[in-house]
Amino acid sequence: MIRDTAALPNEEDVCLQESVDSKAILRIIESHNGELGGLIAILEEIQAEYGYLPEKSLRIVSDKTGCSMVDVYGVATFYRSFSLKPRGKHLILVCLGTACHVRGAPRVIEEFERQLGIKAGQTTEDKEFTLDTVNCLGACALGPVVVIDGHYFSKVRKSRVSQLLEGAQNGFGKLQIEKDKRIFPLHVSCPHCNRSLNDETFTIDGQPSIRVTISSDHKQGWLRLSCLYGSYNFASEFDVSTETAVSFLCPHCGVEFTSTLDCSVCAAPMVPMLVDGGGIVQICSRRGCKNHMLDLI
Repeated sequence: MIRDTAALPNEEDVCLQESVDSKAILRIIESHNGELGGLIAILEEIQAEYGYLPEKSLRIVSDKTGCSMVDVYGVATFYRSFSLKPRGKHLILVCLGTACHVRGAPRVIEEFERQLGIKAGQTTEDKEFTLDTVNCLGACALGPVVVIDGHYFSKVRKSRVSQLLEGAQNGFGKLQIEKDKRIFPLHVSCPHCNRSLNDETFTIDGQPSIRVTISSDHKQGWLRLSCLYGSYNFASEFDVSTETAVSFLCPHCGVEFTSTLDCSVCAAPMVPMLVDGGGIVQICSRRGCKNHMLDLI
C-alpha cells in the first residue's frame, strides 16, 4: 500500500500528459453511487474505457467519492488486473515461478526483451506489446509457461518466441476450436465427493458441458462450462454481472469448491476441480477474468 502521495506527479503535469474526459469519469462514478464495493467497479469501468487508470481519473475518483488518494491508489495497485500505465495491444506474461525458472524461463524473458527491444514491465513504443512477469501461474508441470492475451503456451523455448510474437499480431487469439491443438477436452469431478461434473445431456462446443451450481447476490442456479480447456463459452441459469466473483458448488453434494489460491490476475478466489487421470484445473471465480491453470500429474 502507498503511504503518501509525494511520489505522484502533480495534477498540472498529469493533465498535460493525459487526455481524460472528466464528465465521462463523473458519469461512471454516479452510476455506481452507493454500491457495495463501488470503488473497484468504478476503477474497472475506467480501465475498460482507457485501457489503464490515468492519474487524473484517480484524483477525480478520490475527490468525488470521498476516498483518500492513498486508498484509491492502494486498490489500483493491489489488483493485478489494474494498470497505472498504458498497456500494449497484446499483453505477454512470462512465469518466473520456481519450476519455470529452473526450466529456462529467464532465457525466454531475455529473448522476448531482445526481440521487442524493451525490458519486462515495459511497453513497446508502438503500443503493440506489453511484457511482464508473474510469480506463478499454477501450471508448474508445463513450464516454462507464457501467457499471451489470456492464452497459455507450455514448455516455451527461446526458439519459439518469434513464432509467438507473429501469432499474436496475426490474431491467434481468435480460437478455432476444431483445429486449435491448444484446446482439448477435460473430464473433471468434484474434489469433495469425486462424482463427475461432465453432463452429456447439455453440450457446449459439441462436447459434454461441465455442470456446477453457482451462488451470487443471494441467488443460486446452474452454470454450464465448456469442457474444452482454452474455450470460455458457457451458459447459466441467471445473468452474472461482469467482474462479479461467484461461489461454485457441487451439484451433487452441495459443497462449495474452495481453494487457498487466489487469481494472479485479479485476486479473486480460484475454483478447483479434479481432472480424471490425475491433476487439477482451476478457474477464476470472477466473471470476465479468463485466468485458468492446469496442473497434470
